[in-house]
Amino acid sequence: MSLAQRLAEVDSKIDAKLAALGRKDPVVRIVVTKNHPVDLALELYELGVRDFGENRDQEAGPKAALFAQDGARNDANWHFVGQLQSNKAKRVVQYATTIHSVDRASLLDALIAATAANETEIQVFLQVNLTDDPNRGGVNPDQLLAMASQVASAPGLHLLGVMAVGGLEVDPRVEFERVAALSQKLQREHPSASKISAGMSGDYEIALEYGATHLRIGTAITGNRNY
Repeated sequence: MSLAQRLAEVDSKIDAKLAALGRKDPVVRIVVTKNHPVDLALELYELGVRDFGENRDQEAGPKAALFAQDGARNDANWHFVGQLQSNKAKRVVQYATTIHSVDRASLLDALIAATAANETEIQVFLQVNLTDDPNRGGVNPDQLLAMASQVASAPGLHLLGVMAVGGLEVDPRVEFERVAALSQKLQREHPSASKISAGMSGDYEIALEYGATHLRIGTAITGNRNY
């Protein structure tokens, strides 16, 4: 199956699921292009894709720069979806439109400083940790509202909502239900933070059942990655 066919198949499934759910709100389909060459991202752009996901600055930065070289592809949106080191924040805010993985105070401070220095604004999701492993990325759900208040008060940051990564060998419905509940909790204090970044290649249709608005889809569209 070609890249165009895989993209069309995923988009068709998304449309069908939204219709079955009676949802008419916009959903952002992000194609995760990590570990793929920029040529694949360029081909996706020609197929109409405008939202790209990357998880490492050393790969995302050069891709974004190549896209912007001639100014003809300046409508591409780069979503940083992986763990972000605080010392990379200054570079990432120069090309990313959205960061999905804000999960700790040190990163938040770095982003505030970087957006101020760069005189820019960036959209962010607060990543929540749904596991009992403190070493896994994500804010403890008990700390979600406290961090949300810090984001809301930062002039260069716009809080979109919550993000989560489903665990391995866990029923995705259980975890997406938790994410939906945390989203509702967040919206009670921050009504505009209504977005949910959840769902990947294996479970994006289920994520839509629980209100996902931003889907991070990789291999279902791009095929196997080149490591």
